[in-house]
Amino acid sequence: LEGRLEPGTRLPSERKLQETFSASRGTLREALRVLEQKGLITIKTGVKGGAVVNALTTEQISQSLDLLIRYQRVSLRDLAEFREGVEGNVASLAVERAVPEDIVRLKFLLQKAGDHLKKGSSGWEDFIATDNEIHICLAQIAGNPVYLSVLRTIYGSIHKYFDRFLPRLEELLHENYRDLCEIVEAVEKRQASRVNLLVQTHVYRFNRIMEENALRNENE
Repeated sequence: LEGRLEPGTRLPSERKLQETFSASRGTLREALRVLEQKGLITIKTGVKGGAVVNALTTEQISQSLDLLIRYQRVSLRDLAEFREGVEGNVASLAVERAVPEDIVRLKFLLQKAGDHLKKGSSGWEDFIATDNEIHICLAQIAGNPVYLSVLRTIYGSIHKYFDRFLPRLEELLHENYRDLCEIVEAVEKRQASRVNLLVQTHVYRFNRIMEENALRNENE
């Protein structure tokens, strides 16, 4: 998962892996089976058999990233830096490549977010889910499968950070909604530079809120 093994690399023998990870034979074989199911390795039989590292497809990269996030090998700060560096560019590409149907879809999602906003704090989870949909929609419009695959994985996993570190305040929902309105408007008006800045600012602001709360929790 950390990229230290090149495609085609043969993993050490089962006995060596058992010693390295202090794992039983059954546990090790189950772990290898899971890696093979995810397409990360191929297990060959015979005299020259063993586990061989596969080259990763976009889908497998997403699965690997999901595992990293799930087992906390990627921190909140890591995700924040990635999102701040990438999502503005994704939105700029969406401006360049959007067709009228894409604008209709963004406005539909924006209306959906507005409906959830009217519910107040009880609409929090639905609003956040729709906010995520808008970000994913921008990646779909941008048309780059790598961006889309990675962002889908991140937004599929980042909710645990939202749940822990984003305070459920109605004012945050309203602030978020204003950001989304400006972002969709900038896409519709083909304002690539503006949408880049809007998305960067939007992501940065909410990342800082979560990081401050995470730090506060550590100090309590």
